[in-house]
Amino acid sequence: MHNRRHWLWNTGTGIGGLALSSLLQADRRRAHAGSTERPQHSDFMTGQIQAQRVIEIFCPGGLSHVDTWDYKPQLIESDGKEFDPELGKQTFAGVAGKLAKSFWTFRQHGEAGRWMSDLFPNLAKHVDDLAFIHSMQSKSALHGPAMFMMNSGFPRPGFPAMGAWISYGLGSENENLPTYVVLPDPRGLPPGGVLNWGAGFLPAMHQGTVIEVASQGPPIRDLYPADQRPLPLEEPSRALLRLLNERHRAERPDATMLDARIAAFEMAARLQLSAPDAISWNQESAATQGRYAVEDPDAGPFGRQCLLARRLVERGVRFVQIFCGAENTSKLKVRPNWDSHEDIVRDHGYWGRVLDIGASALLADLKERGLLDSTLVICTTEFGRQPFMQGQQKGRDHNPGAFTAWMAGGGIRGGTAHGESDPVGFQAVEPTYCYDLHATALHLLGIDHEKLTFYHNGIQRRLTDVHGHVLHSILK
Repeated sequence: MHNRRHWLWNTGTGIGGLALSSLLQADRRRAHAGSTERPQHSDFMTGQIQAQRVIEIFCPGGLSHVDTWDYKPQLIESDGKEFDPELGKQTFAGVAGKLAKSFWTFRQHGEAGRWMSDLFPNLAKHVDDLAFIHSMQSKSALHGPAMFMMNSGFPRPGFPAMGAWISYGLGSENENLPTYVVLPDPRGLPPGGVLNWGAGFLPAMHQGTVIEVASQGPPIRDLYPADQRPLPLEEPSRALLRLLNERHRAERPDATMLDARIAAFEMAARLQLSAPDAISWNQESAATQGRYAVEDPDAGPFGRQCLLARRLVERGVRFVQIFCGAENTSKLKVRPNWDSHEDIVRDHGYWGRVLDIGASALLADLKERGLLDSTLVICTTEFGRQPFMQGQQKGRDHNPGAFTAWMAGGGIRGGTAHGESDPVGFQAVEPTYCYDLHATALHLLGIDHEKLTFYHNGIQRRLTDVHGHVLHSILK
């Protein structure tokens, strides 16, 4: 006998089957939680919306702030000297070596005269659009926990990512595309894997949908029907599925989440029609593809991710997360992410060019199309790197004490900065945490971070936990 589950799998609509399995498992976990797929009221909205959508560029591994965004004249003067033992010489991976100035020259750029290293010649042209947060700090020196913290506000896995919270709070601008899309580095997943974009205790429909930019198979798993059934049978098949859905719902009048689950199944079907056009970056002009360097063997994968991000927000996707780097499983001759323990010139030299080309093309493209004013762009990493060398090696160790993130676009006052690290970049003077960055992003989207909550295990949970302050100094 055919039921809804058999129908979804056996008609070849695999993505519907996956959605059914995921949502039913989530339903069993939340059977008595009294949750809803979306908030039933908008008390958390401030009425002051400056951004409609978000693109986040995440650089896993630990991007070195003292070699990129955070200019430290005293570190230049102290180059080659012993690190002050009173500050603590024991580090994450070993004993501190000697202080080392940046391996790239810093220069002032733009009308604001902000400092940036020569590692980013193209991004330097956009410095008047960027607002730097130089006082970022993490509570962990381990990649996985620090990644989770930057994504969800908690160093432990199992909490909803910022994209999931935004999906839960605001919903979609385009019912034919996912609200939250994740574009992993084609070389693999970041440290911590898929938990970085999970929905945690929020309804499962708010987790990130992964799109593979450069895989051999379909960009979205099970996007296409396995049996390639003829189009004339499509509508009758969906009509029968709707009939089965209605019967299923009639037998469960108290299951308040059925309408939302059925809507998710129908979105999966619509996705088969809408996604191919949205993700076809090769439809872009040769000039646009050249700007993103899509054919470059090194910069091309990230360039395609950035180009696809622009195409997705242009079509109403609410939150797009791009990962510039993967876990340490690549066959590259350099580190597959920014984790430059052995040779920072080699590794940051490689990834700096990759980020510079893709991110600068994205900012320019968004601006030319009139999208930057309504799109918040965030670039971050999980922690920074030390101002001294890692023992006798040519790299720098993990530094959770200080790092830099930047924001641009919707509601951001470009050419500004918030906070600072100490004179050599070892510790933030007055720490800014992920909670503050998250609170600021939600504020720009018109959300009060203290009021967007979800009741779970007896607690009204929120993205910023019991912390968070909006960084008004970098806002318009």
